[in-house]
Amino acid sequence: MRIRSVLALPAAAAALLLAVPQSGSAAAGSARPAAAAQPAKCADRSVVVRAHRAADPRVLHISVTNRSARTCTVDRIPTVVFGDLDGAALPVPAGDSGPYPLGAGRTAYAAVRTIADPADPEARRVGSISVSADPARFGRSFTARELGAGDAVLVWEPVTTWWRPSQAAADRQLRRLS
Repeated sequence: MRIRSVLALPAAAAALLLAVPQSGSAAAGSARPAAAAQPAKCADRSVVVRAHRAADPRVLHISVTNRSARTCTVDRIPTVVFGDLDGAALPVPAGDSGPYPLGAGRTAYAAVRTIADPADPEARRVGSISVSADPARFGRSFTARELGAGDAVLVWEPVTTWWRPSQAAADRQLRRLS
């Protein structure tokens, strides 16, 4: 079995090399459309992250605003962590990170359900949350009081929507879970 895998690798590499158009070949001059360039990632100083408790005490509303003069990208899934607990809110729908273009002066919104049932005996209490528009960069921390949640945010199996163009769209996405 080991010999087959060793032989398969050079064969696959040769097939890949033959499939790539060489410079000066007819394929290189074909009229294939060029891939659109993705806007650059938003600089930390060009975005403002906000958060507050929604009318439903189990939900937080978060937003990110691009203050720059150009479109830039944030991660399509906000990163929301709770105090010193391990892990972050899980995205709904499930998915991988990817770029979310945010136009100049535009705001994107997400909804975070921190806990399904406030009476859940497994509930944890945290004094703050941190929100980032890009997991590779620093975000902003909010105390429970700044969020309008009193002394603590109740958390158990939190979920977050992807960024949406309006708060209503984010809330609709979150309601589909219930």
